[in-house]
Amino acid sequence: MAQDPYAILGVSRGASEKDIKSAYRKLAKELHPDHNKDNPKAAERFSEVTRAYDLLTDKDKRAQFDRGEIDGEGNPAGFGGAGGFGGGGFGAGGFGNGQRGFGGGAGPEGMDFGDIFEGIFGGRSGGFGGGGFGGGGGFGRQAPPKGANRAYRLAVSLPDAALCASQRITLADGKTIDVKLPKGVEDGMQIRLAGKGEPGPGGTGDAMITIAIQPHPYFRRDGDDIRVDIPVTLDEAVFGAKVKVPTADGAVMLTVAPGSSSGKTLRIKGRGFTRKDGTRGDQFVTLEIALPEGDTDLAQRLEGWRDTRDLRAKFG
Repeated sequence: MAQDPYAILGVSRGASEKDIKSAYRKLAKELHPDHNKDNPKAAERFSEVTRAYDLLTDKDKRAQFDRGEIDGEGNPAGFGGAGGFGGGGFGAGGFGNGQRGFGGGAGPEGMDFGDIFEGIFGGRSGGFGGGGFGGGGGFGRQAPPKGANRAYRLAVSLPDAALCASQRITLADGKTIDVKLPKGVEDGMQIRLAGKGEPGPGGTGDAMITIAIQPHPYFRRDGDDIRVDIPVTLDEAVFGAKVKVPTADGAVMLTVAPGSSSGKTLRIKGRGFTRKDGTRGDQFVTLEIALPEGDTDLAQRLEGWRDTRDLRAKFG
């Protein structure tokens, strides 16, 4: 019997989508196969948690599960397999094969069960289908289960994530496919590839790809924006200059105004992460004045010069 997806994720039935995502991310990080290579049970549990998350984040499937129409694996809920209540319904004739009552005749005291079920289900010969409850495609016949989903981890560079660049991934069967990153992509987000999982009697399962945005040597993500610290020389800060600055889209020339202090932040519009609506955040560049070590020429030039401002007055 399929388990309750709410119980698998450890959330209540009234949990919000945010609560469900939060619970999934916590479990996914804990159980991910990359961190549990010597623990096959963790991999099984990871797949189970992923299936539960997939069902509960699909609004239609979640509603169907809450109404009891499907089970925790997304299969139609019913009364059982081919036999139903005993192969041919109640007695020899069953409820819905054109006969009346229990065993082919009228029911107790002449009650015609065929008429009752005809009124309820709109037809005497159709009834519950063929041979009663689950006898030949009736109430209890469950669709054959699909194959299991297969989990993948896709490492993505920060610039590629910002640009939603296509990524190439190799599946378990050896095939390589290109995956387009969605707008608004975030670390831990999942992408579903229909029919790329394990084969099964009811069809092939799906591939569930978890996005892992990699740390970058100098870029940092800040919401939809990107931040980077850029070193400048003392003369560039004093006299002003144009300096080359990296962005996710490639290098640009940025103007440093004369007299710029270390810590000053400049903005490059539209060079951040792509949002869900297609617009982009910005890139913020913080200047860092890098003084040369042991430069006697610089020391001699500044000999006798003092900055008389009280820069730390506000600290008391």
